Amino acid sequence: MKARIVVTALALVTAAVSARGETTADLYAKAKQEGALSLYGGGPAAPWEAAANLFKAKYPGIDVKIEAGFSNVFDQRIDKQIAAHKMEVDGAILQTVQDFVRWKKEGALLGFKPEGFDKIDPNWKDKDGTYVGLSVNAHTYAYNTNGVSPGQVPKSALDFLKPEWKGKVVSAYPQDDDATLYDFNSITRKYGWSYWTKYMANQPKFIQGHLGVARSISSGDTLVTLDTIASISMAEKAAGKPQEIAFSPVDPLPVWAVTGGVFKGAPHPNAAKLFIAWELSTEVQRSLPAGTWPVRSDVTPGAGMKPIHSYKLVNSYRAFLTAPGLVALRARFAKLVGPITNKGGVQ
Repeated sequence: MKARIVVTALALVTAAVSARGETTADLYAKAKQEGALSLYGGGPAAPWEAAANLFKAKYPGIDVKIEAGFSNVFDQRIDKQIAAHKMEVDGAILQTVQDFVRWKKEGALLGFKPEGFDKIDPNWKDKDGTYVGLSVNAHTYAYNTNGVSPGQVPKSALDFLKPEWKGKVVSAYPQDDDATLYDFNSITRKYGWSYWTKYMANQPKFIQGHLGVARSISSGDTLVTLDTIASISMAEKAAGKPQEIAFSPVDPLPVWAVTGGVFKGAPHPNAAKLFIAWELSTEVQRSLPAGTWPVRSDVTPGAGMKPIHSYKLVNSYRAFLTAPGLVALRARFAKLVGPITNKGGVQ
């Protein structure tokens, strides 16, 4: 009996250590032995290049390669690697959270709970730690400060239907971009499908990707959007371009987390875990770019932003992208806005 008690106690201690996971020091030691890190990063290239440089400065001895691009292109490449049982990439940080849900079901992801995991909203993480949100994005409005007076700034989705914005409204293609589809769906739920008939009558423009949306506003080719990602527009502003964001006092704010995970069979799994742990550290969470919010509830956002949960939110991105009927919704919007002809980029 005494021996059984000792064995049970040892098992409990081992389980507790396993639940806590590896320390940052442990991961760094293993990552230095691996010597490299390869990641896919959804979105514009500049933020990922900056992140790679900061990570290398913090953890020397690891050669970092982060390839930026469209999440709905990277997921296809990852699927091929998984099917071939030959991972070329260690991890991914993408907009397409539904892919991580699917990859977990397929057994393709490693479980990992870095420090701060318990401080993250359940909507932004897998309870088993196979994927986790790293930062929060919001779909605010944006406008060209040279072409739009303070009194003209839209306050609700209905304001984008005004004749003064005819031919001067822009968004990403909803059938192509999951975040835009999520944003458009929130408007549909409040105002109905008749809203989009009126919206299309105002001759809006569409472009592939939110970097293209923000650049269209800055250039003056268009003047307003209900579909920017706040951080991308704020980066345009920081570069001295005539752009500002606005929060609707009427409509709820759609938010979602950029999600990361590490793949089973990855060449450098410890380096990938270390990168995710670093992204979730209080150091990085406190210094996120303007227009981006920390996922951790114990970290106050910078750049004068209010805590994300102080806004009235639409915070159901994962549920939305994994619900039945998504294919039909994409098809309906594709029929409404027409084929993708205006292709944007991430550089």
